[in-house]
Amino acid sequence: MNHLHRSNAADHTPHSPPGTSRLVLRHDLPASFVLFLISIPLSLGIAHATGAPLMAGLISAVVGGVVVGALSGAPLQISGPGTGLVVIVAGLVAQFGWAATAAITLAAGVLQLVLGLTGISRLVMSLSPAIVHGMLAGIGISIAVGQLVVVLGGTAASTVPANLALLPGELAGSHLGSVVAGTVAIAVLLLWPRVPRASLVPAPLVAVAVATGLAVVLPLDVARVDLPDSHDLVFPAVPQGSVGTVVAAVVTVALVASMESLLSAVAVDRLHDGPRPARQGAARAGHRQRAGGRARRVPDQRRPGAQLHERRRGARTRCAAVLQGLWIAVAVLAFAAALEQIPLAALAGVLLVVGLRLVSVERMRNLLRHQEFGVYAATALGVVLFGLLEGVVVGLVIALLRALYRLTHCSVRVEGNRVCVHGSLVFLGVGRLVRELRRLPLGQTVVLELHVDYLDHASFEAIDDWREGYERLGGRVRVDEVHDTWYDRANQGTPGRRKTLPGPLPRWFAPWSHWQSSAAPALPAQRSAPESDPMLLGMLEFERRSAPLVRPFLHELAVRGQRPRQLFITCADSRVVPNLITTSGPGDLFCVRNIGNLVPTHGSDDRSVGAAIEYAVEILNVSTVVVCGHSDCGAMKALVNGGASRGSHLHSWLRNAEPSLIRFHAPAAPRCAELPVADRLAVANVAQQLDNLLGHPSVREAIAAGTLSLKGMYFDISNARVYLVDPDRNGLEPVPSPA
Repeated sequence: MNHLHRSNAADHTPHSPPGTSRLVLRHDLPASFVLFLISIPLSLGIAHATGAPLMAGLISAVVGGVVVGALSGAPLQISGPGTGLVVIVAGLVAQFGWAATAAITLAAGVLQLVLGLTGISRLVMSLSPAIVHGMLAGIGISIAVGQLVVVLGGTAASTVPANLALLPGELAGSHLGSVVAGTVAIAVLLLWPRVPRASLVPAPLVAVAVATGLAVVLPLDVARVDLPDSHDLVFPAVPQGSVGTVVAAVVTVALVASMESLLSAVAVDRLHDGPRPARQGAARAGHRQRAGGRARRVPDQRRPGAQLHERRRGARTRCAAVLQGLWIAVAVLAFAAALEQIPLAALAGVLLVVGLRLVSVERMRNLLRHQEFGVYAATALGVVLFGLLEGVVVGLVIALLRALYRLTHCSVRVEGNRVCVHGSLVFLGVGRLVRELRRLPLGQTVVLELHVDYLDHASFEAIDDWREGYERLGGRVRVDEVHDTWYDRANQGTPGRRKTLPGPLPRWFAPWSHWQSSAAPALPAQRSAPESDPMLLGMLEFERRSAPLVRPFLHELAVRGQRPRQLFITCADSRVVPNLITTSGPGDLFCVRNIGNLVPTHGSDDRSVGAAIEYAVEILNVSTVVVCGHSDCGAMKALVNGGASRGSHLHSWLRNAEPSLIRFHAPAAPRCAELPVADRLAVANVAQQLDNLLGHPSVREAIAAGTLSLKGMYFDISNARVYLVDPDRNGLEPVPSPA
């Protein structure tokens, strides 16, 4: 039964070096006694669940405590019974018998030793968590269904379907004693943690003790623990069967045990918040395989396992684990008669609860959020219906198919004559793209916009064939590659071979509040500004992420000077980002920002806007002047509600918008009745500023010469939509698509 004992790495907190006997007596002795009380009921219950001799469970507890405790590289490694291999061992016992199963387990231990020494066992950690937790859930359901049969007074079969078939007959039978003992054990196990200071005594021990006492006092007619004499002990024997079957059994036990060990190491490691010794993870993996132990999985993810919990309450050296094994040996030799009073139904009740705890509802919710529940459910169902190895294979196949779909999936979106493709474009997804392309009307100008990080040969051939056919029938196709030049390189005979790696993207589109809190700890102390200064954080973020990307463009602009093509006049509102809404960059826009995107009339007291207009038109020779208003404008609200205090600078500035108010109230009111009043005024205000521009001589002369045009824009912040303003109608028009 050593194959049913798994070790729990408890080497997480700083501890005193092994030494004085006083340290052992004060800390390790009480902790070892608590561990002993936990191991007795679980060892007997797991042995009974697998069909192995009950004495084997106790011997396994002794060996696991003494051997693992003495030889483990982790001084505080604690051995104890676990449930992860119950289904596998039960199947092996039914197929080969107990003696052969013991030999298979020894061979699996040797294989674990090899895996631990070579480090190959760490590959198990690449398994999807959904598969692992689905496997554990399937094991838990299998244990619970089998032990329910025992609680009802029957004998559990080796498979879940067989146990489900037994349930109707057991429910109809009269096994009142077993039902009472099992129900009492389950009730005590569930209610005991609610009792104040109950953790001083382990719940499994209390549950078995109460059920046993009840069975003795009443007395109940129940099947009880039957410990064989020492001369009846069975030694390992060579399994009978084909070599392939035996090898498969050895590999299955070794791999599943190793996987549980490594996963348990990760789970327990998350409970640790102190310093970690060097090479801790590798040492743990090796210790598990060399010691032949299995890592105990915590049944309830919300709290540590009982063994780890009690270790944290006092154990200081490896003596706690060794003493645990010695106490079990003493109990077997001196108190065998008392152990034989335990009802099997009580042990089954304890294991039923342990099995159900392997099915975590919180884990299901988490996997649902991450869209991994299908893999979890398939693995659990496969374990329940077919067996553990088969269930893991089912889950692995589904996980691989999902990963393949995600890695090769691309999205195709058709917007008029523009087809946008995002993702990885390979032969698995090219069929959908070609179908969408063939639906486009003939004789048009089609833009194929590729945002892809990979394009295989099949996809290139499909796109190129469609392009040639479409253009042969009178249409035009423009391939616009945004993410990388996969199509162009393939067209030139030098196709790419690896996926485009994502680069360090600058945080252009998210406000500082979305990232500055996480970036703050990395900011070095400065004399000039505190670590929480968002502007300083932004500067460092620019130097780290954005500067390397824009440095070549800025260097060129610095050499040849600025040559913007547009003068962009807009509001000072922080939500309006001109380069963002126009998809432009450094050197593209000559910007003027003020409250309300106002253009004071020529000859007014304000000279700053006029100076910027003259510089842009006469010196920079811009070809377009844009006035951009926006929704939810504070200046327009102040005009509507009279919010500016008389005598203030704001009130004086907003007098430049009085012509906009007159225009707004004129009979030719804006045709945007669906907009709020302030937003309709913002549209009329843009139209009025375009008229004000015509009063500036430099603008009027450039328009007359045909070198300048005026445009009005309106930005709807909440919907992230940009519209053109028609000054003649004071209305909005959508931005037209290029021909």
